[in-house]
Amino acid sequence: MDRYLLYFADPMCSWCWGFAPVTRKIEETYGEKLPIRLFMGGLRPGNTKIMDDRAKADTRSHWEHVTELSGQPFDFSFFEREDWVYDTDPASRALVAARRLDESRAMAFLRALHEAFYTQNRDVTDAETLVDIATEFGFDRDAFRAAFEDPDTTQETHADYWYAQNAGIRGFPALIAVKDEKATAVTFGFQAWEALAPGLEQWMNA
Repeated sequence: MDRYLLYFADPMCSWCWGFAPVTRKIEETYGEKLPIRLFMGGLRPGNTKIMDDRAKADTRSHWEHVTELSGQPFDFSFFEREDWVYDTDPASRALVAARRLDESRAMAFLRALHEAFYTQNRDVTDAETLVDIATEFGFDRDAFRAAFEDPDTTQETHADYWYAQNAGIRGFPALIAVKDEKATAVTFGFQAWEALAPGLEQWMNA
């Protein structure tokens, strides 16, 4: 019986960062019995608008809500940035590059990007910063840079966005359980492990 989870996320989605302990718990609980297949949902790819005070206030409110519900930490010095554009495409492309190099490490690299952005206030819209993070994570620097700059990686990233849109995914995190090619929604949006676990266990035992 073929079972797996489809996880639609974004490296710059604060609710996905809040959901990171849940995906880790799924991995710890089910391991290879229930692999997670990660796709980039496309939060704000190609955004060119500079983050103004209103956007900062809205984003800060989201972050405060995420940390309240999930306990995940944030570095709020992020909001001192000036003339910064919230473009999620470079970080998503970096994740796809990592997935192409070693799919088994994709979820761990997603968490590394989350941590870099949300707890270390690193600019994950910057290509060189992304290469640095990947190198620190354990990827070969030249191999990662080549994968990141490969046009096929860009195409695969955009294919992820298309897949998410055509699957009806409108927000993140989104988790879908698949068994024998039959899909069942686990969650559209953040849920704590305690809320999500019983339904997932029931699905596993069905």
